[in-house]
Amino acid sequence: MKPKETGSLAATEDRERARNILLGYPNLTEHELEELHNWFSRVATPLDLGLLASDPSVLHQYRTYRSEHVDRLKIRDLITGALFIVSISLVILVIYLNAP
Repeated sequence: MKPKETGSLAATEDRERARNILLGYPNLTEHELEELHNWFSRVATPLDLGLLASDPSVLHQYRTYRSEHVDRLKIRDLITGALFIVSISLVILVIYLNAP
C-alpha cells in the first residue's frame, strides 16, 4: 500500500485491502501485520480510519488491533514525556535561581 489521495480509486482500494486484512485479525502472517501497520501509520487518513472504524463487519478486529498495536504507549512516548518534564523543571529552576 502506498500513500494516495483520499478521493482516488487507489485510496479506496488500499482501504479495502486494509479492511480485508483486518477481517483475519489476529490470525495474520507477519507480512500482513506489517502491511496493516504501515497502512495505519503512514497511508491512512483520518477519513480512512473513520470509515474503517464505522464498518460493523470489522469493528471487533479494528478495536482489538488498535488497542494492541496503535494506542499503546511506546518507549518513544515515555521518553518524550520525560524530556518534556525535565525541560519544564529546568526552566523553573533557572527562573528560581535568577530571581532576586
